[in-house]
Amino acid sequence: MIPAAPIAVQPAALPHTPVAQRWQQLWREAVRDSRELLALLGLEDAGLAISDEAAAQFPLRVPRGFVARMRHGDPNDPLLRQVLPLDAEMQPMPGFSLDAVGDGAAKAGNGVIRKYRGRALLVTTGSCAIHCRYCFRRHFPYAEETAAAGGWREAVALIAQDHDIDEVILSGGDPWSLATPKLAELTDALAGIAHLKRLRVHTRLPVVLPERVDDALLGWLRSLPWPVTVVLHANHANEFDADVDAALARLRSTGATLLNQAVLLRGVNDSVDALAELSERGLAAGVLPYYLHQLDRVQGSAHFEISDEAALRLHRELAARLSGYLVPRLVREVAGDPGKRPLQP
Repeated sequence: MIPAAPIAVQPAALPHTPVAQRWQQLWREAVRDSRELLALLGLEDAGLAISDEAAAQFPLRVPRGFVARMRHGDPNDPLLRQVLPLDAEMQPMPGFSLDAVGDGAAKAGNGVIRKYRGRALLVTTGSCAIHCRYCFRRHFPYAEETAAAGGWREAVALIAQDHDIDEVILSGGDPWSLATPKLAELTDALAGIAHLKRLRVHTRLPVVLPERVDDALLGWLRSLPWPVTVVLHANHANEFDADVDAALARLRSTGATLLNQAVLLRGVNDSVDALAELSERGLAAGVLPYYLHQLDRVQGSAHFEISDEAALRLHRELAARLSGYLVPRLVREVAGDPGKRPLQP
């Protein structure tokens, strides 16, 4: 952990910021320079192969509260590895593409993706509070493809016309990077669609920027007419701290179901100990494991990949150690499949 003293690393010290705006202020103060990040961690002379070219293609962004959970002086910290642009990203690798999961082929309308029966995924925004180097949408054309364009009209009309859709998934980017009134604008429009039964939100913000879970967001969640499932994304137990625990408790108070999906990443969580600790720490915060994804093979992420054989071995060891409800499903997303594909021996 980073020592608590420096104000620059401790975003809690914002006494004059109104509560309703605090998460936006913390977002604006995120670290955006690799050298500043390494300096905050005492790693200026660690010889890490940071890449300005990779950062130019996919900018560094990491909230200072997330930086504060990284281990000071450790160049192999699992949280640091998820966000630091490295030279390895710029090495071309066969089999790695710009659209690893077939989002383009599954486009049903502006910002609307239809891959699986009964579900419509809305790319609500291209913004995220953190830029994870393995992101499968790091090359996604957000400027042209967001459901928010035109006041959500095209997206809502497509869903209203298709009575097969009973669940809407808010994704991105990160949907909770949108201001709460913007979210309410969308859900107010969706509320008039009688065949919708469920709402799902895929978000990393409660983990990386727990201040986002403010009173306005909670009020919006309580007002929704559907059961809500919030699918979080944490890859390592060290991503949880007291602030995250408190944010998740507030989310649970709305009646939302909390699940976690993780990505299996070399050097981050590719050990049975790390995976077991992630499941147990998540459960302690009220979050059940959901999916453990094999890496989506997007350009720039090959250095995170582990083999299917290693993934299956880890999953078997995890199942032998933990109660069944703590073992996430090991899956891969394959373009054109009717659902996530379970990995088989």
